[in-house]
Amino acid sequence: MPTLRSLHVGALDRFRDRPALTFAGRVTTYAELVDAANRLAHVLVAAGVSPGTPVAIMMANCTEWVVADQAIIRAGGAKVPVNDMLAEREIEFVLRDSGAVVALADEKLAPAARAAGVPLVIEVGPQWDAAVASAPAGGPPAVDVGEDDVGLIMYTGGTTGRQKGVVHTQRGLAVNLLAHLVEMGLGDDERLLITAPLPHSAGFLTQAGLLKGAHHLLEAGFDADTVLDRIDRDRATFLFMVPTMIYRVLDAAERREVDLSSLRTILYGAAPITRERLEQGLRRLGPVFMQLYGQTEAPNFLTRLTREEHDPAHPDRLSSCGRAATLVEIAVLDADGLPVPTGEVGEICARAPYVMRGYHGLPEKTAETLRGGWLHTGDIGRIDADGYVHLMDRANDMIITGGLNVYSTEVENVLAACTGVGQVAVVGIPHPDWGEAVVAFVVPGPDGFDEATAVARCRAELGGYKRPKAYREVTAQPVTAFGKVDKKALRAGWPGW
Repeated sequence: MPTLRSLHVGALDRFRDRPALTFAGRVTTYAELVDAANRLAHVLVAAGVSPGTPVAIMMANCTEWVVADQAIIRAGGAKVPVNDMLAEREIEFVLRDSGAVVALADEKLAPAARAAGVPLVIEVGPQWDAAVASAPAGGPPAVDVGEDDVGLIMYTGGTTGRQKGVVHTQRGLAVNLLAHLVEMGLGDDERLLITAPLPHSAGFLTQAGLLKGAHHLLEAGFDADTVLDRIDRDRATFLFMVPTMIYRVLDAAERREVDLSSLRTILYGAAPITRERLEQGLRRLGPVFMQLYGQTEAPNFLTRLTREEHDPAHPDRLSSCGRAATLVEIAVLDADGLPVPTGEVGEICARAPYVMRGYHGLPEKTAETLRGGWLHTGDIGRIDADGYVHLMDRANDMIITGGLNVYSTEVENVLAACTGVGQVAVVGIPHPDWGEAVVAFVVPGPDGFDEATAVARCRAELGGYKRPKAYREVTAQPVTAFGKVDKKALRAGWPGW
């Protein structure tokens, strides 16, 4: 069985003179990428990194992010990707909980790594350049990486408010990467446009693209007009976006003349596309849409809705997230872990060779999530007679806003500590642009609710995408028959944007 390291080492050498990525106008060839990654891998090994040692990547999208990712793979370390949109408190937790011994960081996040006590911080710039230049040239360091060594600790929010480190092994990551190649259907001349954050799904897609010799057009962030430029001028063939981004690109395309004929695939996730927008996209772009459904616990591909299945003549399929991916088994189970009849509602559960090993330092939560040999996704849904998976609700109160996951409990815990907050419930309200928007319903305390105080506290303790977009004062929280806050009632009572 291959490891993540064995898949990459040597494979990228086949494409030596091809462009591996373009960022900020600078083209990096595969030979240059491999050389820089091998050198940085030697630096990591000299610093004490061995198979399974946690190494954090802390930077926005840039060439150095891809170099760092490849270096960790070649050193056999366990990557700990840190989203630069997190608040300082959240970053500190990730670094301390993972036990990262090295942080590869940009100027913005390096101070946070030092403040968290990471033993070695290599900062992009003169320090980075000197470390790479002084390292041995040639091949990667000789390290013995095993299938069961940890290759990734990826943090996600939690229903208790504590972030969880999702642990993946070298074997699981290797199979997952091969699954990406199968499901993405990449050609040999692909030009991938990457505008989403590399610490999330885009990082997996980039690894798959590198194994195919693709040219990655990397952007620091998303901008609709830039996306159109990359298709029109740079002939991008493959995009990865969330529906919010797709809508903005379609709107921008209505305002200008662009040649979009190079585009073959728009892979998206987080939510279905509305029928109206899909029809608009099909008219403008052709049959290019492909949907994925996955989780950090089983990255990206649990199900897939193919290009051919994005057919307005079958609206029932368009409301689904597709059918089980090639290596995946999907079931709908009841509260006792038993399958429900076809078409009935229960919890979506999955089996795949790339499901996580568990949660870092959380054995009880691991056992709960992986009970009965199934990954319990926390998503409520059904499977129809043709095998299409329809998501109905989320059992764990997770909100997906702009393609990013927000656990409502995490936000509630921050707001509950604010003076003037008697009770608080955080829900995702459907939003025409973001998919869902984070909204806080607050029962004021005896001294009254001060929104400015709540906003300031959330700004200090939560990443920007987790902060409520709106606050609404209520006299009491509605409750279910079981005495829990009725979040469906809160959503139903929302007056609109």
